[in-house]
Amino acid sequence: MALLFVGIDPETKTDQCPAAWVDVEMKPEPDILFQGWLADEETQAECRKNSPHPDTEAVIRMPYRMIDIIRKACDAAEQAAAGKL
Repeated sequence: MALLFVGIDPETKTDQCPAAWVDVEMKPEPDILFQGWLADEETQAECRKNSPHPDTEAVIRMPYRMIDIIRKACDAAEQAAAGKL
């Protein structure tokens, strides 16, 4: 596994905060990984109305300020899929 670190919450003051990576060796396409805050039960229940999730999945929150980092992760995943990373 080769994880490309894309970025961390730009307003963090610790090392325990939202972040993004791309698994550039995942085949056939790379995966994007997020570390975020686990959504509260009320939010998860609302999300399950549209997309029930098993115990192996979770609903996480990513702050608005992470938009640029999430875009960079998407771009890196596309580059990895195209063999450019």
